[in-house]
Amino acid sequence: MTLDAASPQAQGRLFKRLAILAAVAADDKKGMDIRLYHIRPVSEIADYMLVVGINSPPQMRAIEVEIKDALKEQGVPARHFDGRNSDHWHVLDFGGLLVHLMHSTAREFYALEKVFHGAKAVSWGGPQEAPVKRKSPARKSSPKAAAKTVRRPRG
Repeated sequence: MTLDAASPQAQGRLFKRLAILAAVAADDKKGMDIRLYHIRPVSEIADYMLVVGINSPPQMRAIEVEIKDALKEQGVPARHFDGRNSDHWHVLDFGGLLVHLMHSTAREFYALEKVFHGAKAVSWGGPQEAPVKRKSPARKSSPKAAAKTVRRPRG
C-alpha cells in the first residue's frame, strides 16, 4: 500500500513517526529548542510541524541533510524545499510533515508557534523537552539547630 492509498488515520500515524524521527535527527546534529506540533486540528497544510533552532548556515545544512537522509531511508523523500537563498530559514516539506530550520532571529520574528496557536505540542523524547527535575536539597542541621532541639537537663 502506498502512502497516498493509506487511510488518513494511517497517514497521521506515519507522519507522527516520521516527525519524531526528524526531531531525533535534528537533535543528533545539535539542533536547538526543537519543538514538534500536531497542527492538523488548526491547519490543513500538514499533520505535523517541526521547528528546529540553528546557530549557523553550516549547522542548518548539516541538520537538513540529516533529516532528509533519515526520512528518505523510510521511503519518504522531501516533496519540496524552500529557502535556498536564506541563511536564516529553510523549510522542508514531506507532505504531512513540515520542517522549519530557523535561526533565532527569524524564529522570533515569524513566531510560528503563535501562527499555529492551539496546535498541540508532541513529545518526541528529546533531552531538550524534558523538564529539569530538581531534587530538594537535603536538610542539614546546623549545630545551633541541633542544640535547640536537644533538651538539656537543668542543673
